Amino acid sequence: MARILIIEDNPANMKLASLLLRNAGHTVLCALDAETGLTLARADQPDPILMDIQLPGMDGLAATALLKQDPATAAIPVIALTAMAMKADQEKSQVAGCAAYVAKSLRYQELYAAIDTLLVKGEPQAASAANPFHRTP
Repeated sequence: MARILIIEDNPANMKLASLLLRNAGHTVLCALDAETGLTLARADQPDPILMDIQLPGMDGLAATALLKQDPATAAIPVIALTAMAMKADQEKSQVAGCAAYVAKSLRYQELYAAIDTLLVKGEPQAASAANPFHRTP
């Protein structure tokens, strides 16, 4: 299974995402802010990253842009997580370099589908063709 980094400042959301991912057999790394998440991403090279958009200090979109500019982390797919399921947020996530978009509150089928799409044979490019941007109505 995959090693997944979750960057999420809300303890309840972190707990839920961690539980869902561990139940699916994934190894979970956790960071409560973007700076810690960037450090973990560089050091541990997770398979995908679940990135909350609204983080204290540096927001998730700025952190994603930094990941995509760094050759050491540019290939790691990022799934944007947001409580604000708006078309503008989805577009901003794509521009920042996110490969998928999942609205909170997390629904395990949607989360698993986004991760599975991105992890197809370890090829994030396949996800772009499949357009794994998910939006909860």
